[in-house]
Amino acid sequence: MIAGIPAGGKGSLFIGGEWRPPSGGKYRPVIDPSTGRPIGEAPLASAEEARAAVDAAAAVEESWGNHPGHDRARILRAAADRIRADRETLARLISHEVGKPITDARVEADRAAYVFQLAAEEIRHLGGESYPADAFERPAGNEHRFLFSVRDPIGVVVAIGPFNFPLNLLCHKLAPALAAGNPVVAKPTSAAPFTALRLAEHLSAAGLPAGVLNVVIGPGGSVGDTLVEHPRTRLITFTGSTEVGKGIAEKAGRHAKRVILEMGGMDPFVVLDDAPLASTVEAAARGVFSYSGQVCTASKRFLVAEGVADKFAAALAERARTLRVGPAGEDSTEVGPLIDAGAVDRMESLVADARDRSAKVLAGGARPKDRPEGTYYLPTVLDELPEDARVVREEPFGPIAPILRFSTIEDAVRIANSTPYGLQAAVYTKDIAKGFSLAKRIRAGGVHLNDPTNLRWDALPFGGIRESGLGREGLRYAMEEMTEVKLISVNYANS
Repeated sequence: MIAGIPAGGKGSLFIGGEWRPPSGGKYRPVIDPSTGRPIGEAPLASAEEARAAVDAAAAVEESWGNHPGHDRARILRAAADRIRADRETLARLISHEVGKPITDARVEADRAAYVFQLAAEEIRHLGGESYPADAFERPAGNEHRFLFSVRDPIGVVVAIGPFNFPLNLLCHKLAPALAAGNPVVAKPTSAAPFTALRLAEHLSAAGLPAGVLNVVIGPGGSVGDTLVEHPRTRLITFTGSTEVGKGIAEKAGRHAKRVILEMGGMDPFVVLDDAPLASTVEAAARGVFSYSGQVCTASKRFLVAEGVADKFAAALAERARTLRVGPAGEDSTEVGPLIDAGAVDRMESLVADARDRSAKVLAGGARPKDRPEGTYYLPTVLDELPEDARVVREEPFGPIAPILRFSTIEDAVRIANSTPYGLQAAVYTKDIAKGFSLAKRIRAGGVHLNDPTNLRWDALPFGGIRESGLGREGLRYAMEEMTEVKLISVNYANS
């Protein structure tokens, strides 16, 4: 039995502080991508149970919103301590549920604890501001007024998490919502229920009152839509595909609800002709092959200056061939499996399309022959791609590095901005002036000079533009999104 999975292998829903099996008795197998074998069963909630979770959160909306900030901080710090103490179990759950290499899964657990610690610290800084009333000519009488603003909790927050960071990205939704005084209904991915449910155990044990956090798992078409459209939910924070995110925004918009959407990307990695080859190639390999490319900020298009393209392509292909592909639970594994068989099929389809368009496969391009079990795909490097190839127009979400060559800076900017996305970008060069110029012209939520695209600071603003997202994560910035500004005026003329 895997630590963190209940005896019998069946998870439970968490509603109103109580653990309960799904009323309809429905479960879904949770498959270990490294082996293709089930490790347990995810409980599937009904629409009625989703409504019950919202009702439980709404019942404590006022009490949690008025809960002293210092005590909210104490609970979040206690949760951070519990996550740190449980690091190995949480990392092993992540590794088994979604196939993340164990070394990366441990980093994810560390970051999750840090997110709760940061949220606790930010409570002290979540405030409004005062205004000099007498600086305003109208309305009359401002010389006898005091003006200030406060931030009120927005209300019940719905947190919909992805499979690729089942712990840390869920924490990036729960921690700021709870810190800001909002109760939460979380809908983690059914691919990784046990990681989320163990997190709920830690928050409950840390002192979170019943009903402040509720966890339901189930399909988006019933459970997800119920949460988004329930009249008592006020904000939906979502990480996932652009298609699903736009559907959530449409449903939420009909009810004037706020959304924070972290969606897809086609993050460009730009290599200028003066970039140091060895370090750039190593960063490129991290950017595209970490967690098999299943990261929204993974480097998905390599835009390389013609003068260095041959050397870069050959070196990246050689690096790809040296990476160890293996089971996620082994410390030596550098590239683990993809999340499921459908993801592998998609890699094969994208590479086949590239081949049909005369692209060169310099490395990979197939399933590994020595891994008959599990859902593996070799780290792949494609060169001489046309711009209309599917792999440079559609987010692959897999270990594929497509190389596009450019002749001028203008061409690099055009290609970088040629998709509907704008999450993150990277530029490698020794010429900082050129780097700054590109950083200004590339349309994205974040641009990193001489660092890969998949860099993120948990405390700083993170998010995309256009079809990559709406709003910003990062503790303080998410907390601002999750609160309402209220202006208060005091007339002391006759006091």
